[in-house]
Amino acid sequence: MSFPLPLAPCSKRDGGNGISCEQFEYASSVATTLMAPVKTDREILEHSMSEDDPNANTQVPSVVGSQLRWGPRHKGAQELAELYSPGKRLQESICVVVCCTLCVYAGVLMTRHIYFDAYLLFAVLAGVLTADFASGVAHWAADTWGSVDLPIIGKNFLRPFREHHIDPTSITRHDFIETNGDNFAITIPVLARIVWQLSCYDNETIHVNFHWIAYWYLCCIFVAMTNQIHKWSHTYFGLPGWVVALQEWRVVLPRRHHRVHHVAPHETYFCITTGWLNWPLELIRFWSTLETVIEALTGCKPRADDMKWAQKKT
Repeated sequence: MSFPLPLAPCSKRDGGNGISCEQFEYASSVATTLMAPVKTDREILEHSMSEDDPNANTQVPSVVGSQLRWGPRHKGAQELAELYSPGKRLQESICVVVCCTLCVYAGVLMTRHIYFDAYLLFAVLAGVLTADFASGVAHWAADTWGSVDLPIIGKNFLRPFREHHIDPTSITRHDFIETNGDNFAITIPVLARIVWQLSCYDNETIHVNFHWIAYWYLCCIFVAMTNQIHKWSHTYFGLPGWVVALQEWRVVLPRRHHRVHHVAPHETYFCITTGWLNWPLELIRFWSTLETVIEALTGCKPRADDMKWAQKKT
């Protein structure tokens, strides 16, 4: 038996952006029923942080005991946040500038050769689906395996995933660079190749390859924006109306849909760009099968490091 989550009135949640309560509840219903979450409302309420809590997103001690389970005051979350370094900030800043420059330049070059047909629509949809699947693979791998203690990748790339599970709304306090730096970095080689192709190929060759170029360009756009979309899915206050509209119509990851992933132990719904692939992948037990195979071959336990940080006490 499930029961409704005690969500705050949506006029407060979205900061008076013109989205009515009825529209928000409709969007929540679509996100709930269309994609068939694998967690009940009770599981979401009891085993995940109440992200629409206006009081600093902390749990009431009388409900969860004397130790905090989630939130910015959790010891593990505080230690992980302190590992964000000036060097990491510099790397993210450079990647954001380079990626944006390449993306704009490639877009301008593409306008000289664009033509519309059914294959272009297919390329666009395929690019978005590829980005969604890629977000799931990267998210699953970083959530499930490895350790913050690993050289180079631990503090630089796995740390944010560990912090995020203990304090899910920490991402809403990150600025644009910290939120998006790593995703922008991933797209730089592909965008650079697109710019090279559009600058060096003759018109006939570009025409023949244009659908592939469009596919990779759209894939890069959505990969680059994945963590910003992810941030929006954790933002329950003051979102622009156009973002809420994109969430309502499932162009980007809806908030209610992503809450399913944040039910401990965070073992499902890893795709965080659009979320379109979450239910199909869950239906075929894609992630759990991979985990079973890897554990059998290596002896490594899924999410062991994630659990270690979650269990740190104040």
